[in-house]
Amino acid sequence: MAKIMIVDDAAFMRITIKNMLKKSSHEVVGEAETGKVAVERYKLLNPDIVTMDITMPEMDGITALKEIIKMDPSAKVIMVSAMGQEAMVREAVINGAKGFIVKPFKEEGIISAIDKLA
Repeated sequence: MAKIMIVDDAAFMRITIKNMLKKSSHEVVGEAETGKVAVERYKLLNPDIVTMDITMPEMDGITALKEIIKMDPSAKVIMVSAMGQEAMVREAVINGAKGFIVKPFKEEGIISAIDKLA
């Protein structure tokens, strides 16, 4: 069972991911609505896996990913991106993301991506 932190500026997206994960053996230990909050909460919560939206106010997901990897080089971050953000996904993977999920995604897709890392 993995401890997961969900990062997305859209509350409905955090709720959607959380509800999908509730059906799996994983535990959602926290949420964040911006990259800046994600970095702060990562230190406190020490999750096994982070789902990270790319486009967010205050600090985007790629910047937050870089900050988290600086703190914890073994961090497991899965980027969540909208269609058409392939260049950003590539940048995220180069900077340490362990995978990505494209919106709109199916429940099996997100659980499978997390199971691979758990």
